[in-house]
Amino acid sequence: MIPRRPLLLAGLALPATAFAQDIGSAQRPLRIGVTAGPHAQVMEKVREIAGRDGLVLRIVEFSDFIQPNAALAAGDLDANSYQHQPFLDQQVRDRRLPLVSVAKTMVFPMGIYSRRHRRLADVPQGGRIAIPNDPTNGGRALVLLAANGAFRLRDGADFRATVADVAENPRRLRIVELEAAQLPRALEEVEAAAINTNFAIPAGLNPVRDAIALESADSPYANVIAVRQPDREAAWVRRLVAAYQTEEVKEFVRTTFQGAVVPAF
Repeated sequence: MIPRRPLLLAGLALPATAFAQDIGSAQRPLRIGVTAGPHAQVMEKVREIAGRDGLVLRIVEFSDFIQPNAALAAGDLDANSYQHQPFLDQQVRDRRLPLVSVAKTMVFPMGIYSRRHRRLADVPQGGRIAIPNDPTNGGRALVLLAANGAFRLRDGADFRATVADVAENPRRLRIVELEAAQLPRALEEVEAAAINTNFAIPAGLNPVRDAIALESADSPYANVIAVRQPDREAAWVRRLVAAYQTEEVKEFVRTTFQGAVVPAF
């Protein structure tokens, strides 16, 4: 769902190649999709840096993980910056989207949060733990929970794991699958929840301070900038990546998020 206003009026959608020569100009800004919160904050800084090179960005915020890729594939966006590589790969396979990553951006370590417990080990018998309901982040949450002793997954399980891959669950913990953006609000209703950092921070949760379990900073889930396949070698893509992957952006991330978000470039 696009929380503000639609990008294009119905019936006026333009093909992806329309005005390609003007992309990034004041007349045709480069349209970048982000999720609200840290991705939007960082892209505001990137817009400032890109502007010095004459590249004009229009930032469009979304409130879920699905619509930014759908809008990009449809040509309503030129690029997006909000997802890690395994999630993009899954979306490309499942939805047959003509999208590709062109640069790494940041790592948002996933955390386990609780309003009731200081340790995951304190979650009682039969307690409910909420995780994201999209395939890659759900599996990522299960791996994090297993790594911190909540239960044991079958041998070889990775981010593609599902609840069916829980091999041993001596406390009979119940896994509740919810839309990722809803998890911070669900904290009052469950014993604990696995929350993506880009949703935790806007909810007032600091991963470094508040998480009772946290992925390490060398997590393989580096976020990426994605574009449509035909655009991957476009000049505006190179200019966008150059504006993003700067020491100035690194310093902004370190100062603003105090270790909760880690540059991946």
